Amino acid sequence: MSRTDFTVLVVDDDFRVANMHAGIVGALPGFTVGAVVNTVAAAHQALAEGAFDLALVDVYLPDGSGIDLVRELRCDAMVLTAATESATVRAASAAGALAYLVKPFDHTALAARLAGYARYRRILSAPEVSARDVDAAWDALRPAPPAPDRATTASSPTRELVLRAAQAADSPMSAGEIATAIGISRATAQRYLAALVTTGDLRMRLRYGATGRPEQEYSPARRTP
Repeated sequence: MSRTDFTVLVVDDDFRVANMHAGIVGALPGFTVGAVVNTVAAAHQALAEGAFDLALVDVYLPDGSGIDLVRELRCDAMVLTAATESATVRAASAAGALAYLVKPFDHTALAARLAGYARYRRILSAPEVSARDVDAAWDALRPAPPAPDRATTASSPTRELVLRAAQAADSPMSAGEIATAIGISRATAQRYLAALVTTGDLRMRLRYGATGRPEQEYSPARRTP
């Protein structure tokens, strides 16, 4: 590990989701996964045994509240959860969470927040900063979403094929399944699917198998009559 690496603790009650988040962290330059745990007790043990720069914490844990854990931490934290109650969002902010991501989210959303966190830390690495630096540091934690790809958001034959394939399916489909069904590459299908989720035509959730990481699957946001 280099001196510039940020060590991350991943806390999620679902080991498959925890491993997926750890995979995103580990794939980013400048980040390393220090521990992956599924309970508050295991998080306390990991924190006692090592130092962490950032914790990614779920709210609902089998032996306690992730919000309470964030409040206890001596490192930075982001909350990654399916909880959308306003009171929970406010509690996470009051506890000191630097970000609140609602599941399910695309892996690029977490990667963008982590990259923003790295910029936040770099800006605040000096012993003293200016007011402008303070603004830049806070702005880094909330990266602007990427500009829509006009090739995928604009109406096109491929976009319509992808959308119709998802709408016609009896059950949610993965990018690979849609790609096979309409004869395009998986990467192309994934690009159009992400755009259709952004525009509200499709919704994405995680599909869990017996082993391995969960896979993203897509279904219509609203069924056609």
